[in-house]
Amino acid sequence: MFATPAADFLSPKKPVTAIAVKDTASQQANTNSVNRFSVLYGQMHLDSLGLSQEAFNYALQGYMDLVAAGNLKNDHILSIVDFSLPSSKKRLFVIDVATGKLLFNTLVSHGRGSGKEMATEFSNDVNSFKSSLGFYVTGNTYSGEHGFSLRLEGQEAGINDNAYDRSIVMHAADYVNEKVVQVKGFLGRSLGCPAVPQ
Repeated sequence: MFATPAADFLSPKKPVTAIAVKDTASQQANTNSVNRFSVLYGQMHLDSLGLSQEAFNYALQGYMDLVAAGNLKNDHILSIVDFSLPSSKKRLFVIDVATGKLLFNTLVSHGRGSGKEMATEFSNDVNSFKSSLGFYVTGNTYSGEHGFSLRLEGQEAGINDNAYDRSIVMHAADYVNEKVVQVKGFLGRSLGCPAVPQ
């Protein structure tokens, strides 16, 4: 799951922990937020696009924890990669939670060490060439080896907090497209980055 702050975000790694609810008013406010955003799944017909309710609920909870912790500056965009889907499916969902609009639904690769069609193994280790699970915030954009790229800052200690050291970024790749799926049955794979179509 990615949540998007301002483009110049490059703060030190700050693991996100669940925010403890200390009083009834806070608990009610949290419940209201959950209910308000939960209806988006049905309203947006995300099930018909393949996004699982479980992945959506998990992403939504992480998003609300990041918002509550004050870690997001642009707090209306939620991006979800549903690794319960094969790479041949459009499993990246970028949602504007303020308007209830699906901004993007596209293909996204996983790391070559995570599996072929399905991502089944994950790691936070440098040189594992595996995808990492967990919650991220987006950092700045830059032009690098793979062209226009977006830095990702892992927010969970031991799960994805090595993303920066591993150079895990979102970037375009020529091995991520429908033609590759038609020929091979699955996308090409990255060194751990969530690569998207050109």
